Amino acid sequence: MSKFTFNMPDVGEGVAEAEIVEWQVKVGDRIEEDQHIVDVMTDKATIDIESPVTGTVTEVAGEAGDIVAVGAMLLVVEVEGEDAPEEAVQESTPEAVKPAPEAPAEPAPTPEPEPAPALVKEVTNPEPASGGAAAEPVSEAKVLATPAVRKRARDLGIDLGEVKPAADGRIRHADLDAFLSYNAGGGFAPAGTPRADEPIKVIGLRKRIAQNMAASKRHIPHFSYVEEVDVTELERMRADLNANRGNKPKLTMLPLLISAFCKLIPDYPMINARYDDEANVVTRHGAIHLGMAAQTDSGLMVPVIKDAQSKNIWQLAREIGRLAEAARTGSATSAELSGSTLTVTSLGPLGGVATTPVINRPEVAIIGPNRIIERPMYVTGPDGTERIEKRKLMNISISCDHRVVDGYDAASFIQDVKKLVETPVLLLTE
Repeated sequence: MSKFTFNMPDVGEGVAEAEIVEWQVKVGDRIEEDQHIVDVMTDKATIDIESPVTGTVTEVAGEAGDIVAVGAMLLVVEVEGEDAPEEAVQESTPEAVKPAPEAPAEPAPTPEPEPAPALVKEVTNPEPASGGAAAEPVSEAKVLATPAVRKRARDLGIDLGEVKPAADGRIRHADLDAFLSYNAGGGFAPAGTPRADEPIKVIGLRKRIAQNMAASKRHIPHFSYVEEVDVTELERMRADLNANRGNKPKLTMLPLLISAFCKLIPDYPMINARYDDEANVVTRHGAIHLGMAAQTDSGLMVPVIKDAQSKNIWQLAREIGRLAEAARTGSATSAELSGSTLTVTSLGPLGGVATTPVINRPEVAIIGPNRIIERPMYVTGPDGTERIEKRKLMNISISCDHRVVDGYDAASFIQDVKKLVETPVLLLTE
């Protein structure tokens, strides 16, 4: 009988110590070679460590939470046999862990000695035999590699048994790099390529946008409300109108929705307002000067449809097209980019399921139509029976300044928009 002192292995990457997380064995336990004995945590990862020998545990380094330095005693095992090793042998470099010395040959013929197992347990994988001969599957725990190399291989989904090791039989990071370079088509290639950092000075329109958005979020207590609206009939009416439009501009969904908003604003004047928080004055505007958020190469711009309440759907469509083009080309005038009393923001097909737009200060509300999607819905027929039918649905979002607009009023406004949109013939009446 002899005692084997197993020191804390060098797990690589400059780690000098590790914290004991949980012991899997205790003093007096009989353990086997390759058995999981303890979990330790470095500043980089949690690592499972296993025993390199078979025997009985006689001493452990400490309790959970204790720190053990690399090279310090981790546990002591009483090992049977006179030839049992007296200490764990480790390289000082983090690239590998040396195998324990091979046992001397017995008088009787014996198989060729295998390298001692690595000290960190991993999954089982086959390793090709030297000289090209077929080999029996072996545990990856018997592939010589540091925990850092094993973790990297595991993260990449690489079987260490498929990696050609260096001349000394150990697999290092350089060997993984060589494997990756020859197997880029096997799914091991990185998702992208490294790029240099690119500092960009925030100036001009982008700086103005940043200042306005920061001021809006800093000064305005936002709340948002979202409602689902069935736009099947509205889309059907839009298609009919476009089919018979003559020389009029093609209708999108936006002028129809703006028309709905304008019809309802007189009943909800607090939605079409501006708040001067320095003078502590809220102005409820009679005219609806509708800001229309438009994405340009320079950033977000908000051209304004002046007196939107006085325009029909064809006039709104023409003005939307004209202002959007002016914003994109940079030809919009200062007057066309200022004076809004309410803003609509729409990302069109990219609109998402729901949005929580930021209010265009000093306005007190912003409305965000979202993407139209098709879903099966229960529909009640004229005879009162229900059937399942494919319907076009859209979520309409509204963000409001809670100092001016109450949640009940915002919800009531959107609910009335829903009723109007779902009975679209009302949009064409006085």
